[in-house]
Amino acid sequence: MRLILMGPPGAGKGTQAKVIAAKLGVPAISTGDIFRANVSQQTPLGLEAKGYMDAGEYVPDSVTNAMVRDRINQDDARGGFLLDGYPRTVAQVEELDAMLADHKAAIDAVVVLTVDQDEIVARLLRRAETEGRTDDTEEVIRRRQDVYAEQTAPLISVYAGHGVLTEVDGMGTVDEVSARVFQALGVTGAAAS
Repeated sequence: MRLILMGPPGAGKGTQAKVIAAKLGVPAISTGDIFRANVSQQTPLGLEAKGYMDAGEYVPDSVTNAMVRDRINQDDARGGFLLDGYPRTVAQVEELDAMLADHKAAIDAVVVLTVDQDEIVARLLRRAETEGRTDDTEEVIRRRQDVYAEQTAPLISVYAGHGVLTEVDGMGTVDEVSARVFQALGVTGAAAS
């Protein structure tokens, strides 16, 4: 299965991606994790990405598209994958469609986690404290919400038009949300704990 997990920053995508990918037996591909790894290793890509991330902006498409193309072409992703954090713009949707067309494939499902905005801010501020993430200040969090609304939310309409979109309530425990996602995808069995 080729799946995209969407929702605003802090909606729980990273947590759910791990559970869903493990159950489906596909790799979870998170652009955020890849960017943070590059930042911590101070690679040229990481240094470039850090400036955008610290300001709450998205890393340019040219960098992100090349990274995703390389990742989905790796052997473990040939049979399917879960994308978390990509695509974020209509241009990236078109690029992803082209990448998959090269393999005569397409996205099977897009799951959007919906969460109350005040809950998102509270979650990200708690995460900043526990994980020491300097990119999670309240100002940056609110800017990310604005950027999401401007650039990423329109993708919901695009994927709804493709007939592959489903919205899932992202409020509740990890297991409760996972169970809703699996039900929406028609995947049987209990969620992984």
